[in-house]
Amino acid sequence: MTLSGKTAIVTGGGRDIGRACAMRLAKEGAAVAINYFSSSDGAEAAVSEITAAGGRAFAMQGDMKSEADTKALADRASQEFGGIHVLVNNAGGLVKRVQVAEMALDHWQEVMDLNVTSCFLMTRAVLQHMTDGSIINIVSQAARDGGGPGASAYGASKGALLTWTRGLAKELGPDIRVNGLCPGMIDTDFHNIFTKPEVRTAVAGNTPLKREGSPDEVANLVAFLAGQEGSFMTGANVDINGGLLFS
Repeated sequence: MTLSGKTAIVTGGGRDIGRACAMRLAKEGAAVAINYFSSSDGAEAAVSEITAAGGRAFAMQGDMKSEADTKALADRASQEFGGIHVLVNNAGGLVKRVQVAEMALDHWQEVMDLNVTSCFLMTRAVLQHMTDGSIINIVSQAARDGGGPGASAYGASKGALLTWTRGLAKELGPDIRVNGLCPGMIDTDFHNIFTKPEVRTAVAGNTPLKREGSPDEVANLVAFLAGQEGSFMTGANVDINGGLLFS
């Protein structure tokens, strides 16, 4: 197991991509701290599965926009498992689709805080305990193409995260690697909530692979970047979209 003896934190780990990442990193031998905001059932179920298989994990509720909550999560993970070696910044979201002409400043700020400030706070908290390892930011294809209708704030926030990934890689190397993933159409609640079924079908049909991706496929790439297999990769924002968009 490539992450045996290592500690990983996954934010937004109670469902979808985050939960798949937590399970995959645990399979690789990492002790996993799973953050959740409202998906307590999924987070606790993940912990039960991991511990039943002989792994170590805990779930902890927290708002990643809160300085106190991010610090508490990093401190507990380090104390219980011994240091921190992998951080997956997955927490984030669209909130709702809003055209710019109707967009309130509060909405803009909420989206930026949810997708950018949260990653800054969690990363800063983890760096108090991490001397070497890997940080993986879950960005989005929206960082490449600006997002769909009513998602310009989301696209802008993910674009900021993409660029910050590059800057952080320069700052933290050589001991800590920082990479991002830009998922396209992945079968998650994000699209269950925000994307019409006919749009999902059309988008999937336009990819060379003719389908949506799965959270497990994203998690496999996260595990690669977290371990030694990805040891010469940093500052990269890797597309995983079935060939829908080439960057």
